[in-house]
Amino acid sequence: MDSLLFKRVLRGLWVVLAGAVLLLALYVLLPLIYPLLLAWMLAYLIHPLVLILKGFKLPGWLAVSLSLLFYIGGTALVLTALITRLVKELIVLLQTFDLHTGEWRDLLLSISRNASIQNIINQINQFYHENPGYHDTIDSNINRTTETVGNAVTELITGFFNMILKLISALPSLGTILMVIVLAAFFISTGWERHNARLTALLPPPLVRPVSEIWSDLRKALVGYLRAQVVLISVTAAIVIIGLLLLGVNSAFVIGLTIGLVDMVPYVGVGVVLFPWALYSYMTGDLGLAIGLLVLYAVILITRQVLEPKVLASSIGLDPLTMLIGMFAGLQLFGMLGLLLGPVLLVILDAFNRAGVFRALHSYIVSGKLH
Repeated sequence: MDSLLFKRVLRGLWVVLAGAVLLLALYVLLPLIYPLLLAWMLAYLIHPLVLILKGFKLPGWLAVSLSLLFYIGGTALVLTALITRLVKELIVLLQTFDLHTGEWRDLLLSISRNASIQNIINQINQFYHENPGYHDTIDSNINRTTETVGNAVTELITGFFNMILKLISALPSLGTILMVIVLAAFFISTGWERHNARLTALLPPPLVRPVSEIWSDLRKALVGYLRAQVVLISVTAAIVIIGLLLLGVNSAFVIGLTIGLVDMVPYVGVGVVLFPWALYSYMTGDLGLAIGLLVLYAVILITRQVLEPKVLASSIGLDPLTMLIGMFAGLQLFGMLGLLLGPVLLVILDAFNRAGVFRALHSYIVSGKLH
């Protein structure tokens, strides 16, 4: 093998090995240091308010304490109000379901008595009679399908209750972790400039500028991505809530929030809720509600088509198609969590590319020098 090619291959293997070691270190250390990372993020969020309070000649510890109290207390107050409202509307929604149980039973009975359905049932019975050999096979497949569906439903319900039990049992440890995060955020924030200077001093001089550029891009892109998602979800939820209130639907608040969250799912969106609802309303004779739901879906679809490219492009700087590909790839690799992880990883890779990291690695592999 040519000497130059051999050296390039070795440098390429070294880069791959260093990347694998870095990822392994993150995988091992992240469960141990994530409270510290969350504390640093909290300190970063409250830092602007701390600076404002210090401008009023308050001591540093008091400015940090008031900022933490404002952020944590405000978040707890908003979450308490939202949860209270959601619980109230969920109770109303469950009561509404109980009221409509009779209507659904009558609807199923009317469907089963339909002439077309009866004709299909008669044809199936005739097929059974004319082909007795298929009877056992069909019954076996039906039983197997029923058993599979039953097991899936049982596992779903069991998993749900197990999740609740794990959450309840984890409350003491969650409280401890939250206390550690708040205390660490307090100490980090009181010595913000000193801690950041120490972190910067740990970096080799050639890496200071690239790391600073990467952090600047990541901060803008990730905050922009979160802002874009909040804006899009809020717009969808607001349109749904207003539309359902105009249509006279009960529990419009909780339904609107749910549909707003569902709108995050690519390809599916709000149609997975509004279309079946409109179809059910039409079948039950509520033509006005069915038409209203379809009009509401059209309004949401047009609004999203107009807003989404502009919001994503202005907040993140990535093409909407690229973001969609990232969401789909994340969904395939990591499940529902990948809908958030996919775009975040794209943003991180884009920040590395803008900072010239990939170009520098390519230069190192080819020439042995970082440029």
